[in-house]
Amino acid sequence: MGGLLQQLRGGRLMARVIRSTSWILLGYGGSQGLRLASNLILTRMLFPEAFGMMALVGLVTVGLMLFSDVGISPSIAQSKRGDDPDFLNTAWSIQVIRGAVLWGIASALAVPFAAFYDAPELAAYLPVAALALLITGFNPTRIETAHRHLLMGRLTVLDLAAQVIGIAVMVALAWWFQSVWALVLGGVVTSLAKLGLTWVYLPGAPNRFRWERSAVRELVTFGKWIFLSTAFWFFASQGDRAVLGKFLSLESLGIYNIAFFLATFAMQLGTAVTGRVMIPVYRDAKDEVGKIAKLRFGISVVTLALLLTMAVAGPWLVEVLYDPRYGAGGAIVTLLAVALIPQVIGMSYDQAALAAGDSRRFFVVSASRAVFQIGFLLIGVSYYGITGAIIGIGLAHLATHPVIIWLALHHGAWDVRHDLACALVAGALGAAALWLHWDAIVALSALT
Repeated sequence: MGGLLQQLRGGRLMARVIRSTSWILLGYGGSQGLRLASNLILTRMLFPEAFGMMALVGLVTVGLMLFSDVGISPSIAQSKRGDDPDFLNTAWSIQVIRGAVLWGIASALAVPFAAFYDAPELAAYLPVAALALLITGFNPTRIETAHRHLLMGRLTVLDLAAQVIGIAVMVALAWWFQSVWALVLGGVVTSLAKLGLTWVYLPGAPNRFRWERSAVRELVTFGKWIFLSTAFWFFASQGDRAVLGKFLSLESLGIYNIAFFLATFAMQLGTAVTGRVMIPVYRDAKDEVGKIAKLRFGISVVTLALLLTMAVAGPWLVEVLYDPRYGAGGAIVTLLAVALIPQVIGMSYDQAALAAGDSRRFFVVSASRAVFQIGFLLIGVSYYGITGAIIGIGLAHLATHPVIIWLALHHGAWDVRHDLACALVAGALGAAALWLHWDAIVALSALT
């Protein structure tokens, strides 16, 4: 015990990694717990179509953020000037301009997007929901500074506080209006709460408008590949909603969205840890191969264990937590959880490229994942409906893994023993989960 406490003390890299990982786990676990609690309340106050509608709203707002991401966060994390006020203020100024432009684009897309998905109400919801994009643009770069130095404690508390405020407003509005407006306005309030809390309570100098040419040049040089990467990441992360929105009813899309939240809990947790921890680790401890391997293996084992638990227990969990309208979501949880296994196995490698400033190879991985996912999704849903679409997601992740290995090999990060051990054990357990719930999976063909 004394040795563990000694490791946690001080400012050494691995001590900060352990502390930051603990805060990320606490923050993400708390955040998802709050989301689940609000989910259970809201699914009883609203109707499945409301969650289908919000999936389409999120498709635009999240899509615009991804299509316009110039890599400010990883730029600050890896740059030698990551603590320079001129660099930070220039990055913040770009971020503010981007937020205003995104809100304008989302408002302009509202009517044509509503017509494309034959959902007229979207024309009213989108401009309001997109105010969150405008608000987020003003978030202080002190958030990224905390990430850069693995100082996650206060930031985690503020994130959770903002979420509590947003959920409270959302539930109150759902009780009052019983409409999608509760979800739309709740999202805007959450963004406002985070902006206010981080400006007031995060330490550091407040941001000011600044436009330093050398900082802009560095941000653009690094960020151009991040911009392209996140544009393709939109298809990888939101492509399922974009495709299924044309093939499924709003009710079925809402059920899929609820199941997606449950199935991806573990993967999102692993992604949050690797995205915030691994860049500093690869950057500052690149010669400590053994420590990096142990950290990678620990993250993968925990993530896969949670993912496979959901694959086995998902249908029973949906049956217990939700009313019968959402029953088909249980089989979707199992299928999705198994389909995500290959992505979890390779999720830490791309951070090695970002830590080295190699955003070009990072882009190649993101583009490959997007092309494979959209292709397999369209083929799967066209022939086998939602079951085929989810199988397509899994095949896309399998097809992307060799590209991830290519990136990892270039940066000396690939661990073949890690990949083989995780693939063999997780693959066997995933197959067992599919066998256990096979009848429910077969019945998914009725979901349209």
